Amino acid sequence: SMSLREHALSLFRSAVSTVCPAPMMKRALKLQGGGCPQLLVRGQAFPLKRDLYLVGFGKAVLGMAAAAEEILGDHLVRGIITVPLGIKESLQQAGMQEMLLKPHSKIQVFEGAKNNLPDAEALKGAVAIQQLAEGLTADDLLLVLISGGGSALLPSPIPPILLEEKEKLTKMLAARGAAIQELNIVRKTLSVLKGGGLAQLAYPARVVSLILSDVIGDPLDIIASGPTAASSHSVQDCLQILTKYNLLHNLPKSVETVLSSSPTKPTAPENYSHVSNFIIGSNTLALDEAKHQAEGLGYTTLVLSAAIHGEVGRVATLYCQLIRLVCLCRASLGDGPLREEVRGNLLQLAAELEIPGLDLAKFLQALQGLGPERAVCILAGGEPTVQLQGTGKGGRNQELALRVGLGLHRAQAASSPQGRGDIIFLSGGTDGQDGPTEAAGAFCSPGLVAEALQEGLDVETFLSNNDSYTFFSQFQGGHHLLVTGLTGTNVMDIHAILIRAM
Repeated sequence: SMSLREHALSLFRSAVSTVCPAPMMKRALKLQGGGCPQLLVRGQAFPLKRDLYLVGFGKAVLGMAAAAEEILGDHLVRGIITVPLGIKESLQQAGMQEMLLKPHSKIQVFEGAKNNLPDAEALKGAVAIQQLAEGLTADDLLLVLISGGGSALLPSPIPPILLEEKEKLTKMLAARGAAIQELNIVRKTLSVLKGGGLAQLAYPARVVSLILSDVIGDPLDIIASGPTAASSHSVQDCLQILTKYNLLHNLPKSVETVLSSSPTKPTAPENYSHVSNFIIGSNTLALDEAKHQAEGLGYTTLVLSAAIHGEVGRVATLYCQLIRLVCLCRASLGDGPLREEVRGNLLQLAAELEIPGLDLAKFLQALQGLGPERAVCILAGGEPTVQLQGTGKGGRNQELALRVGLGLHRAQAASSPQGRGDIIFLSGGTDGQDGPTEAAGAFCSPGLVAEALQEGLDVETFLSNNDSYTFFSQFQGGHHLLVTGLTGTNVMDIHAILIRAM
């Protein structure tokens, strides 16, 4: 029989493959030829009256564009995409030919945003996209491909702001713990193309966007900073965020200039009647596929939420309490004071983390009457945040796995061994890269901390330095690292808890 670890890995892979560019694009986009050719997106028809253009930006866009060009054929007049530096080479080395454009492609590629930071190369790509959009007529159709990472690849600060100035501001915000949503609101406010800017420039052409979401809740105006969506934020929101993180008084002059002269109200939604946005891939879709697979492997499977967020330590505590509760229920210790205590802790944590769609009552109901022989799989997705204290190397998935390992170790020390079962926790980034490392994430089990101590590795020391990658590399020869290589897609992270009888 397969080990729990192999099961967890296969669930992770199936979740990722369902949101890979080619299958995803083929499900969403069709071209109907004939006398009056039209683009079909999810059954909705868009007639091609004159020329069809394509632009795109994001980590997964090279693969999306390759699939789109295959579907569109000769109807595509010209395309421009901007993708992360080195991605072509990485995909080539990984043998992922299907994610690369054909030699005579009509799509021009700009590679930039080294380390996911806007740079001069990304700016060139953004300017080219801007010029293409400005030249379109009412009879043209602009197909826009968007994925996560699109924000850094589409930098075009409103003059007189310089790219360096906008960058420095974003870095300062991030260092003070600003959430990705907050960073995006600030970036958008200072940008030509973000916050609906691209859609406005392309007017009066028809704009159809296909979006791979890497943001919790799939908000159109936040993914890649919403270049084709009406912004729900105003300059006021930007000022509020700058005030919250105490940055209002050390802004560059240029930023002050732009903020003081920006319209205070967002563009009215009716100015977007020429735009259609479609989410064609998301964390929710990936979790649905993993659930389907887990049930096929015989697990009682529960999807917790596709919107797990909050500080990584709190999220780890949530998972540890969930695991304790499942173990109590499987050991038929499900009615005592201990279960009430764990349940209370869970409800409080879920409330504090404000996780949308997390229905704990329903979850607890599903655990009712689970015998110790039932294998249980709990799936979730989202993107916890790490507040950096140390100078180590890691990523949020490896840190989460390590913190869950520590939490399970502590709970084990404090509780009876009944009904524990075999337990594994996996956390992985669907893009195949967790932080600045070649790992996508990591696995942990309740024995991890004790086993590490035998190797002379103290988990808490590594955690206090945010050094999870170094820990996992040294521990048991790196066997607990999740290494997938680049996946060519990105829908945030997948978390899986698998529990079965020993």
